[in-house]
Amino acid sequence: MSTKLNVKLITDNLADELIAGIQHASGIYIMTSFIMHSGVKLLAPHLKQAVERGAEVRMLAGDYLYITQPEGLRALCEIDHRVEARLWQSRGTSFHPKVYLFDHDNGEGLLIVGSSNFSFTALKTGYEWNLAMNAQAEPDTFQSALDKFMQSFYHETTLPVNTDSIASYEEEYKKIHQKNPELIRRITDMEEAEIRVRMVEDLSEHTDEQLFTPIEPRPAQIAALEALEGTLEEQYDKAMVVMATGLGKTYLAGFFSRRFRRVLFVAHREEILSQARKSFQQIMPDRTYGIYNGQFKEGDADCVFASIYTLGMRKHREGFEPDAFDLIIVDEFHHAAAPSYLSVIQHLHPKFLLGITATPDRLDGKDVYALCDGNVAYQIHFIEAIRRGWLVPFQYYGVYDHTDYSKIHWLGTKYDDEQLAAVQLQEEQAEKIYTAWVRHKQTRTIGFCSSIRQADFLAKYFRDKGMKVLSLHSRTVQMSREEAIRQLGVGELEIVFTVDLFNEGTDIPQVDTLLFVRPTESLTVFTQQVGRGLRLAEGKTHCVIIDLIGNYRNADVKFQLFAELEAEDSTRKKQDAIIPEVPESCEIQLETQVIDLLQELSRKRMPHREKLHRDFLDLKQELGRIPTYLELHLLGRSISKAYRNEFGSYVGFLYWAELLSEQEKETYVHHEAWLRNVERTVMTKSYKMVVLLYMLERGEEHWMDPVKPEDMALFFHTYLTKKEYRRQKDFADKESTGLWEWNALTERKVVQLISNMPMTKWSAAKGSMMRFEEGVFTLALKVEDADERAILYQWTKEICLYRLHVHFERKLKE
Repeated sequence: MSTKLNVKLITDNLADELIAGIQHASGIYIMTSFIMHSGVKLLAPHLKQAVERGAEVRMLAGDYLYITQPEGLRALCEIDHRVEARLWQSRGTSFHPKVYLFDHDNGEGLLIVGSSNFSFTALKTGYEWNLAMNAQAEPDTFQSALDKFMQSFYHETTLPVNTDSIASYEEEYKKIHQKNPELIRRITDMEEAEIRVRMVEDLSEHTDEQLFTPIEPRPAQIAALEALEGTLEEQYDKAMVVMATGLGKTYLAGFFSRRFRRVLFVAHREEILSQARKSFQQIMPDRTYGIYNGQFKEGDADCVFASIYTLGMRKHREGFEPDAFDLIIVDEFHHAAAPSYLSVIQHLHPKFLLGITATPDRLDGKDVYALCDGNVAYQIHFIEAIRRGWLVPFQYYGVYDHTDYSKIHWLGTKYDDEQLAAVQLQEEQAEKIYTAWVRHKQTRTIGFCSSIRQADFLAKYFRDKGMKVLSLHSRTVQMSREEAIRQLGVGELEIVFTVDLFNEGTDIPQVDTLLFVRPTESLTVFTQQVGRGLRLAEGKTHCVIIDLIGNYRNADVKFQLFAELEAEDSTRKKQDAIIPEVPESCEIQLETQVIDLLQELSRKRMPHREKLHRDFLDLKQELGRIPTYLELHLLGRSISKAYRNEFGSYVGFLYWAELLSEQEKETYVHHEAWLRNVERTVMTKSYKMVVLLYMLERGEEHWMDPVKPEDMALFFHTYLTKKEYRRQKDFADKESTGLWEWNALTERKVVQLISNMPMTKWSAAKGSMMRFEEGVFTLALKVEDADERAILYQWTKEICLYRLHVHFERKLKE
């Protein structure tokens, strides 16, 4: 299709137009309400050719009414591993886009929007109307479409399409189709539906000149700034700061930015960009400021505030030289392991990278901790912030929820939307919620709901009671989000019911009541939501938290938040307490039925091995494959060392769970002693695993070959001095004094160090399978079979990398 056209109507054979677009585009972005196997088969060869020549291909489909075919999703995965596909979880809400975007490095592009979903009929033979628009004719519209696509693609309601997510989807797909054989009729109904999409606030006002009163850091920010100063002195070039919501992370970033000439601030919400720009202007009114998103491209300013959805596109991030910025700040850093963030972090090389977050949990499938070289410069839990008077105290009321959640189907990560709505949308339930709210509320409330339907239902019920209430979500049309925030802040609204809009990036300090009417499925989300009510404000003495607690999965998980427990500490008796200890200024009150419920849940808590297995399966489903040992540690709900303690090794657990092939089972039985030895050898320093890592770096053919200290001296020295945190924690004592610079003298000393410590000590340990004789270090292993050797190599490497990571993680926390 020629990109010289301005606008073109396409009423038949859209496939030819798409194929032409696919053949020349550098970025191919497709979003359709459903995907059929026939459509994938039609375009698969052309998409395959596109990724092979380096094009970026991303596809988003929906699960609405379970029309998307599982076999279509499988075919999509089989095209090429570089085709990135995600599935939108509609949760009963209409999902109807049909969008085809073709982006070019030279600024050209094509946007096609219309009626054609991803099926052979819709693309080739059906009667469809689609409108194609040249990007050069409407560049703002085209950029806005790209930006909206990226926001949708990485939206929190989407899942990566992989083997496990397809299997989970197919299970529901079959159930729905068995119940309703006339489902094809509903496709027509769906095609006639409309979605009212909330438009993001126009940021054009950001060009207006405003006068700001300079501000000074608050106590929490001063403490964090001092920690960051220490980090710079130690010559780190990356750091993460974990500060509870309400302590001013954005202002902290602004104060820290005064040390740097050019600054890039990256966030995933448009309103965060606007708020951050205003905060920075108050701190540095003499700088220039620019927004870089789908609408504005002001990349030459001193301080650039960029949408990750725009920078996530190759042509935009590569529009900046790698050294364009002295400081990069990544807001809500727990998202930073997502592919869009990684692509930016890997392209740009600032003098310093700062990640800021209130919830450092690894939400996106990779290690956020490693992205900042393990350097958590400053961390403060919200309980400690309350003790210091930096956040308001809370009064928590646990209200019993009579709903029997055991009868609602669990879909792996959430409850079945239809079944959950059936029990939530009842007047008796609404009356229970209203009564609890009236009894405990203060002046301004945010109510967190499971779905749009529940928010609308409760808003109507409260409104009928005479309350000033609003249901605020993506389909709200009677009031903008900004106006709702204003009215809630000044008290014109008493309560706002929402789904997930207030999890991140929204500041309403005057909110003094939080109402939870949804099952708590994620401790991270619960943490973010609690933070919405703890900010200091004039006349605000405390925050009331009203929480409906039923027998839903992990109902007691939320109390870990109040108990202020370290994730690694699985042995503290406090964890078993029904009511955790909180500061004297705070209070937790649970109805008797809630206490009885929590005690019953505690008694019924599944046996240890079953819990480890269940948590493992949850992670396996999320990743679509068996996690590596390090992934189990970083992403799993259970403590990783529990698998070693219970089964001798992670591989031992996989053997017990019957997840090994026949060849792998034989390998495990033959070499169980070796795996246990590597897992359990004492490590006061990292030296043993550095020796093993060197051996593994030689590859699966030669990793078991003997090695001399002098062979690996340079590798050993480089590994421990390359990263500042390794050098400070494991290479800065009397044994290694003066060894930081590599020279002939250093080499001799390092050879001696390796001989005396890791090699001699490891070989002398009781039960060791290492030998160090006459200056040669060997493994007491004999593996003749090549396949067995390869399997053992992979397992050993996973254990080695896991133990190195855990070692430095523990050292840094100490």
